[in-house]
Amino acid sequence: MSDIALHKYLPRLPEAALQEFTEWCVVEQAKTAGLNFTPDKSKLNNLPPVDYIPKLVDQFMKVKPDPIKAGLVAAIAGKEADKHALPSLATVVDFVSLYVKYLIPKEGNNPEQAEAILTQASQQQCEQLTQIAKKYGVEL
Repeated sequence: MSDIALHKYLPRLPEAALQEFTEWCVVEQAKTAGLNFTPDKSKLNNLPPVDYIPKLVDQFMKVKPDPIKAGLVAAIAGKEADKHALPSLATVVDFVSLYVKYLIPKEGNNPEQAEAILTQASQQQCEQLTQIAKKYGVEL
């Protein structure tokens, strides 16, 4: 199953950790989905995480290699993130992590292949979030 419930841990992380995880999702993990996104740091410099994360996500969401797929994935990720009902920044981070994860399956020709690709993406997110959490002194 591809659903590793990262959303349960997001509210426990400090804002700086959420920022780092978000940046990893949109810069590094998004490459797996074929998106080469480079944030415009001039618009992000010196912003606190509460402002940085939404601006970073806004920049990222403007990169749409396949607008139809991106729109469908955004709707699915948004609906799922809404169900999680997380507070403030955790909601934005939850949405973007789901969005990136669901953009990844490019090769899934059947449900089993797609599920395997999603599971791998979830596992990568879980590993990255765990590393970042440890760096900030949070045990997941």
